[in-house]
Amino acid sequence: MKHSATPIESTLAAIKASPTGANVCAFFDLDGTIIAGFSAAYFSKQRLKNKDISLQEFLRTVNTGINAAIGKADFEDLLQIGADAWTGRPHDALMDMGDALFKRKIVNLIYPEMRRIIKAHQQQGHTVVLSSSATCYQAEPIARFLNIEHVLCNRFEVVDGKLSGKLSKPLIWAEGKATAAQTFAKTQGAALADCFFYADGDEDEALMHLVGHPRPTNPGKNLARVARSRGWPVLRFTSRKNNGALRSAAGVFSVFPYAAAGVGLGLLKRDKRAILNYASPRWIDQMFKINGVKLNVIGGDNLWTQRPAVFIFNHRNNYDAFMAAKLIEKDFTGVGKKELEDHWLTGTIGKLADVAFIDRADSKASVEALKPIEELARKGISICLAPEGNRVDTDLVGEFKKGAFRMAMAADIPVVPIVFRNAEMIAARDAAVMSPGTVDVAVLPPISVSDWTLDNLGEKIAEVRQLYIDTLTEWPTS
Repeated sequence: MKHSATPIESTLAAIKASPTGANVCAFFDLDGTIIAGFSAAYFSKQRLKNKDISLQEFLRTVNTGINAAIGKADFEDLLQIGADAWTGRPHDALMDMGDALFKRKIVNLIYPEMRRIIKAHQQQGHTVVLSSSATCYQAEPIARFLNIEHVLCNRFEVVDGKLSGKLSKPLIWAEGKATAAQTFAKTQGAALADCFFYADGDEDEALMHLVGHPRPTNPGKNLARVARSRGWPVLRFTSRKNNGALRSAAGVFSVFPYAAAGVGLGLLKRDKRAILNYASPRWIDQMFKINGVKLNVIGGDNLWTQRPAVFIFNHRNNYDAFMAAKLIEKDFTGVGKKELEDHWLTGTIGKLADVAFIDRADSKASVEALKPIEELARKGISICLAPEGNRVDTDLVGEFKKGAFRMAMAADIPVVPIVFRNAEMIAARDAAVMSPGTVDVAVLPPISVSDWTLDNLGEKIAEVRQLYIDTLTEWPTS
């Protein structure tokens, strides 16, 4: 049966087929397009939390919003409220506030699908532009993170490092955004017929009509209707539509019935590991099912070819360790960071599994903590850990630490690489809840360490890391 390309695959193919070079512009809206939700809402929540919004400003905002809904006010009126409220505030302080909010909250809202699209344009050498009606305090931190050099956004006039209370013109909104894009494209020597535009708002229709490659992204009702009538390809992303707290809690607390059954089995066998071997894979499977998470696994037979083994995986979020545990299923232990030891769930599971909780800031103590793990491996217990150590927010591969490989050498057991291609589809780096989605997994053949020595260890580790890079670059088909 012939595979039908998804809208994202079709868009990536169109990008790859487009002319290369900087005279092709790719314009990207921000709110609802690059990120899920609206950055202004998070700014407002932060200001409310800091008691930085006066009653007068709040009432004025509500009144202007009502007037805008009935056509008696517009976007400029709303933006002016912010300019008035921040009059006299240092520009750098507001930029710092934007950076801090981005790192704490906004970064986890970025759609991984859109990161793929932006990267595809960058690989073609296109001029990528963040074009948003948001302010520079919202837009610029995201642009820096995504390596987007050009930003068309709304700005407040700055005099002697402080906001004057005036808006910089022209405003980036609706037809003003379209005009700004036309002007920018002209300076780049780019024909709009070769350009792309990704946006979700009805006010973005003007620019959609001008570019040769309109891409309504998560569009509202009116823009979706126009897209249908015009035959424009529509992109819709679900990876940051997080499951609610109730579903997430249901997934976590589904551990109890499996744990109860596991305890009974453990008492019967007089073996604490029997508790974990029974409960862990069943609970994780149920937790993923509740949250709509699936694993698409290639090379699953490699999980069982040689046991015990040191299973390693590339670390992307809070849930990839659970994915690895589901794959390995039984008779394994691992390594975790010290702060997880006191958590009611991870600490309890860790003690049952003889996990080594280490303080990465104390390398000497960490080495000592790993010795019992090596002894377990000699007795037939596998080891599971992420050689990158910390979570890496990139589709590249971080540097590998030596611990996993030293343990494999000490116990004379093979290393089995588990490669996650798109773990970010179900959760961002620091996300506390999962989103529904499918994660691609490739389990590579076991790697013998019988000829590894301390002299060639660095070289051997580099070879294993290169396997991850190669696999992610050219994903296996079977």
